[in-house]
Amino acid sequence: MFVGTLSFDLLLGDVRSLKEKRSVVRPIVAELQRKYAVAAAEVGGQNLHRRAEIGLAAVSGDPGHLTDVLDRCERLVAARPEVELLSVRRRLHGDDD
Repeated sequence: MFVGTLSFDLLLGDVRSLKEKRSVVRPIVAELQRKYAVAAAEVGGQNLHRRAEIGLAAVSGDPGHLTDVLDRCERLVAARPEVELLSVRRRLHGDDD
């Protein structure tokens, strides 16, 4: 079994309230969950208007498939015009970890 995680540090565009922030972050999290069957949530920066951290995790029996899913998730977030992807942290955990 292999577990992969991604953590995205995002800078949001013209957001002036936490309500506006939710309207940007929630669709990204929902799309990740729907398209790639990963566990995803906003995991940091909840009190900041223009910053967000989204974390996700996926499990697979094949490390190649897991890497492919994580790559697709990263491309999806990076392609969103309403956010700027500041950094991505990726971790892969195998049976030997």
